[in-house]
Amino acid sequence: MAQPGTRGELIGYVKRKLGAPVLEVNVSDDQFEDIIDDAVQYFHERHYDGVIQTYLKYKVSQADIDRGKAPNGTTEGYGRETTTSTIVGTAVSFAYEENANYLQIPDSVIGVNKIFAFDELTTNGFIGGGMNGMGGMLGGYLNSMSGWGSQDILSYYMSKSYTETLNYLLRTRKQIRYNKRQDRLYLDINFSDLSVGEYLVIDCWRILNPSDAPQVWNDSFLKKYATALAKKQWGMNLIKFNGVRLPGGVELNGRQIYDDGQREIDDLMTKSMTYYEMPPLDLIG
Repeated sequence: MAQPGTRGELIGYVKRKLGAPVLEVNVSDDQFEDIIDDAVQYFHERHYDGVIQTYLKYKVSQADIDRGKAPNGTTEGYGRETTTSTIVGTAVSFAYEENANYLQIPDSVIGVNKIFAFDELTTNGFIGGGMNGMGGMLGGYLNSMSGWGSQDILSYYMSKSYTETLNYLLRTRKQIRYNKRQDRLYLDINFSDLSVGEYLVIDCWRILNPSDAPQVWNDSFLKKYATALAKKQWGMNLIKFNGVRLPGGVELNGRQIYDDGQREIDDLMTKSMTYYEMPPLDLIG
């Protein structure tokens, strides 16, 4: 099937691209399973069609607040993660403590952009949500205008831009840290500002599960990359028999198959970095 819609159909497609059933592809079924796993993982991590922007909603519990506060004294001994290291050759050891100020994120999340509503966690800030903050005062000023004709759109836009600039310069942005291999989203905030029952909205990137989106199996990049990986594996299996002549005068050339597969992989990776990856944030104009 030229348009695979399942994992098995993609494996059959790759085998046909390598010459089956005309040629015997010397790759085992288990190796094909590993090849598809590697190809899908690369597709999820490096291709913009392999992920989807998602907004996850998390309800804060008392346990989250207690875990984030420790070991500041509010819940002594709760929520700490301690590691101890000893200098080789001496009896000196050092104990380090780290707050367990994190949320456990689903394994399907591959990256986190930000958390909404962090700026609204405190209402006494310079641009706070209360009426005494500059945001409230400016809103009152704009709402008290006698009519839109007395305030043109450019002046309104400049006023709002000015307050946003003040907000950016004078209020500390709440920091987050996330690593895919740990599935932990660290919140470098004052957990006393959180309330039980409020929601945190997480702006993140989630992998596109082929089980939910079968069209992933028919992605042109994924099919080419899986084929190149299979060709490389085929050549690797045959390298030890390089130069062996089979009945009929056919000579195995595993090294050539391996080199061809590696060259195709390198070419696809270069194209992936150029055309298919999301650009770094500092390069977005």
